Amino acid sequence: MTLKKLSWILGLALLAVAASWWSRRPPVPVNLPPTAIGPWIAFGDSLTQGHGASEGNDYPAILSRSLGVPIVNLGVSGETSADGLKRLDAVAQQQPRVVLLCFGGNDALSQIPLTRTLANLDAIIDRLHAEGSFVVLIGIRSASLRDRNEKQFARLAREKRVLYVPDFLQGLAFKPVYMSDAIHPNDEGYRRFAARLEKKLRPLLPQLRDAVPPG
Repeated sequence: MTLKKLSWILGLALLAVAASWWSRRPPVPVNLPPTAIGPWIAFGDSLTQGHGASEGNDYPAILSRSLGVPIVNLGVSGETSADGLKRLDAVAQQQPRVVLLCFGGNDALSQIPLTRTLANLDAIIDRLHAEGSFVVLIGIRSASLRDRNEKQFARLAREKRVLYVPDFLQGLAFKPVYMSDAIHPNDEGYRRFAARLEKKLRPLLPQLRDAVPPG
């Protein structure tokens, strides 16, 4: 093999490696930085509301203290993604700068098809993006021994270009030390989840903080 041919082959190989690396890079999230000027909002069901936690130890409250950013908790126990869609207008009207979005647990418990859940989340994300919000999608595992949701939630996050945090109960489920019941964390469980969120959000904090008023 001639030196020229070897150089050509090596060049093609490097291009292939570069293309593969580029295709696997996470897409730049929509609205980073956000253009919306309203509050940070946690929007979801009982996991957001903080069922099982003592006062002030729901995950939005813990995350608010750790990041030094006020977060409005709009979690409502028992809601499905369809219920969230019904509340979306009221949330969007606040022009939230950042939205921590967490629906799907009650959908799974109610045996609502995952396709419907994802369609509802898709519509919620689109509306929030149109308002200029930065969206964080929080994954919810399926109500089964093997998680059937993860790939679909991750795919939705890629397609909508939102920051993704997999499986809310990752590392918590089936561990009584972190859980108040079978599906809700206790104070320590919420603290651990908030720490996972903080790790994702802190590097972006300079871009996510409330806009400085002009003048």
